[in-house]
Amino acid sequence: MILRLLRISWVISRHRLDTLIPMERLPWWLRTLLWFSPLRLIPVGSRSRGERLRLALELLGPIFIKFGQMLSTRRDLLPEDIADELKRLQDQVPPFPGHLAVERIEKELETSIALAFAEFDTTPLASASIAQVHAARLHSGEDVVVKIIRPGITRVMRQDMALMYQVARVLAMIPEARRLRPVEVIRDYEATLFDELDLYKEAANTSQLKRNFKDSPLLFVPSIHWQFTRRGMMVQERIRGVPVANTAMLLAQGTNLKKLAERGVEIFFTQVFRDNFFHADMHPGNIFVNCDNPEDPQYIAIDCGIVGSLTREDQDYLARNLLAFFHQDYYEVAALHIESGWVGENTRANEFAAAIRTVCEPILEKPLKDISFAQVLLGLFQTARRFNMEVQPQLVLLQKTLLNIEGLGRQLYPDLDLWSTAKPYLEQWMKERAGIGGLWKSLKRQAPELSHQLPELPALAHQALSRMEHEHRQRLQQAGAIEGIRYQLQRKDKRQHRLRLGLILVALALVWQPLSAWTSAQDWPVLAAAAIGLALVVWQ
Repeated sequence: MILRLLRISWVISRHRLDTLIPMERLPWWLRTLLWFSPLRLIPVGSRSRGERLRLALELLGPIFIKFGQMLSTRRDLLPEDIADELKRLQDQVPPFPGHLAVERIEKELETSIALAFAEFDTTPLASASIAQVHAARLHSGEDVVVKIIRPGITRVMRQDMALMYQVARVLAMIPEARRLRPVEVIRDYEATLFDELDLYKEAANTSQLKRNFKDSPLLFVPSIHWQFTRRGMMVQERIRGVPVANTAMLLAQGTNLKKLAERGVEIFFTQVFRDNFFHADMHPGNIFVNCDNPEDPQYIAIDCGIVGSLTREDQDYLARNLLAFFHQDYYEVAALHIESGWVGENTRANEFAAAIRTVCEPILEKPLKDISFAQVLLGLFQTARRFNMEVQPQLVLLQKTLLNIEGLGRQLYPDLDLWSTAKPYLEQWMKERAGIGGLWKSLKRQAPELSHQLPELPALAHQALSRMEHEHRQRLQQAGAIEGIRYQLQRKDKRQHRLRLGLILVALALVWQPLSAWTSAQDWPVLAAAAIGLALVVWQ
């Protein structure tokens, strides 16, 4: 661990990455520290800043290269010279020797390379952070590509992940950083990254994506040759297309870049909401374009090592959040965040809505083509800090993919109206989800479980009714006991009232006329009052 940390520090120093820090944005005391830093004694050399950053990331290994690949798609956030250099990380990472590739293939297939392939080119077609690709031809005559995992990469990745965990645990001790849930985010990233080392999983992901877009004009996915696929190698159909980053060639072929950019957005939302299975590594090195019909271009996707999916609840919340943003309904955004548990349930929706409005309104007042999801996400995170909003690890991969798509779309067609392209699709999806069609699909999806439970329904209903009846009796008994006590108290009160009234009547009769004088018929009212009084006294 310490050796790895020292190596990272050495690479940063050797390539003078400190010169990439915008000094003018730092506080004066930090500028002073950097000014007197020993790093200034190391010469910068003749290489450009972009080249130095690229070389440093290549030396540091796959995790850092992945970070550079993600940055390379955000030309709207990076200077052009740095973006051009980082683009080379997508498929121009220094390769490992061809003879090592042959050794790995023969070990995986347990046969010689000559028996496995009619032709095999030891010079790689492309080399990336985790694997490299070689052209080959099967004995059946089909052109294929062979993807091989880099030797010794697992050890380096485990060292880097251990280092990232250490940094995340330190960050988790800081209250301000705790809401970002750094350990959970790193854990999700680790699972995703190590999935790329198992090419069986990538082959399965590729087959699933191909099935989802079967016969689609939007996206083509190459076929897998399962008989030659192993954990450390994968063989798939060779594709012919123009790299999506080569805009000059796309323009030379007359490609409709506006339609291409809009189709990229449609593919993303189709994967997330229709299929709930999205390619989560859509940097330009993994995307090509079929330009056979330039006015109707089709994407070609490769490298499905990283895929993502959401729960149905997160799908719903995400769609409703996005639609609320499209309609500038900030109260709905706030209510959804509270309902989903993304902020504390004691958060006041109107206060949260006001804070979101303050950040987003200046952005949304711009023309839609000038709005960036990156700006909105950044603004939301800054605003939500005071409301203790936590990062949702299950959405981090989706946010990364969305930013990649946005960067790619703006690179192809800078006037891309990302939000208005997505809005009709989301509205239609929500309508289908909430309508009769959505209900019918839900019933069909649950039909096997329902058919299994149907024979048990009478018994379950009888048990439920028996339980309800028993609970009802208990409530009646409790209510009866309470009512009995109340009745006895009321009866006691009535007896006391009758006793008092009877005594009063007898007393008034005696006061009116003594008992010895009650002889004449004219005295019947007094006698009646005395009799009633005595009756009330006796009736207890």
